[in-house]
Amino acid sequence: MALKIALVHDHLTQEGGAEKVLRVLHEIFPAAPIFTLIYNPKTVGQDFAAKDIRTSFLQNIPGAKTKYQWLLPLMPAATESYNLADYDVVLSSSSALAKGVITQPRTLHVCYCHTPTRYLWSDTHKYIEELSYNRLVKKAMPIVLNRLRSWDRLAADRVDKFIANSETVRQRIQKYYNKPSEVIHPPVETKKFYISKNIGNYYLAGGRLVPYKRFDVIIEAFNRLGLPLKIFGEGRDFEKLKERAKPNIKFLGAVSFDELRELYSQCLAYLHPQEEDFGITAVEAMASGRPVIAYKAGGALETVVPGLSGEFFDEQIWEELGDKIIRFQPEKYNPEQIKKYAEQFDTENFKTKIRNFVQSSLEQKII
Repeated sequence: MALKIALVHDHLTQEGGAEKVLRVLHEIFPAAPIFTLIYNPKTVGQDFAAKDIRTSFLQNIPGAKTKYQWLLPLMPAATESYNLADYDVVLSSSSALAKGVITQPRTLHVCYCHTPTRYLWSDTHKYIEELSYNRLVKKAMPIVLNRLRSWDRLAADRVDKFIANSETVRQRIQKYYNKPSEVIHPPVETKKFYISKNIGNYYLAGGRLVPYKRFDVIIEAFNRLGLPLKIFGEGRDFEKLKERAKPNIKFLGAVSFDELRELYSQCLAYLHPQEEDFGITAVEAMASGRPVIAYKAGGALETVVPGLSGEFFDEQIWEELGDKIIRFQPEKYNPEQIKKYAEQFDTENFKTKIRNFVQSSLEQKII
């Protein structure tokens, strides 16, 4: 008799690394429905259009698809509202609340954790500082977050097995949830990227243009260096960053996959100034044979090898990055060696590891 498996995701309202992971999890378990708080098909592309998406009661609240952040106090109750009684395995993909689902005693709950909820744990003070809400709401947020933090800690105890997407996240899970986890790096479609014979005269950066990605550091450095820089992606900081940038910096906005592959393959180097849980775009650049200049923290420590796949800078300040770029010699890097190194993070390796983890976890639960 076939196992009944369900996938649970925080919310499907954007296209990011977590959504790429969810798409591959569904490829592994194609019959599994996807439970999520809110689904906005307009902002997540066509990848999920034909899939069995089951939303919470938050979906029916006016404005929920675009202003879902305002519904934060309701999200724990909405997460607990999913009826998962019929499933043998629940696999949650969580950087927030999805791990808090309620399952039957016989059900195996595996959580693929992108990170313990950032705004409740590692980044809570920065989160409050960066809120764009009015002063009254901002003052009330610590109380709301305190209650959510207690719920989140209890929710972690409902998980049978944790998978961390990096060693950095494994350490956070141990610290904040006091739970062990196994590291399985996120999937990267390395075979879809290629090495170009022609290298352009530009550096590249990209992703969601939000504060923690630290695009401000890149812009400050390139404003002073005057070197060509291309930035792909969209986000709430798009206009603010564009206003600060000099003409040598080009903002490309959203790009197609073919455009992205070409941008990666022809750049002098890819810039990664943020502390990421893993950092999929950096690995995509490596899969294109290009070196990465990364801030020495987070997931980059597990993907960037100095002298082989890139270089590090030590502080998130423009002076450090600028000095590294001035001294950078892209001709010293071998594109074939970089691409071969990146292949360890390929999607097929991820699929094999997830299948094996679920199977061994089931066997342990039965025993």
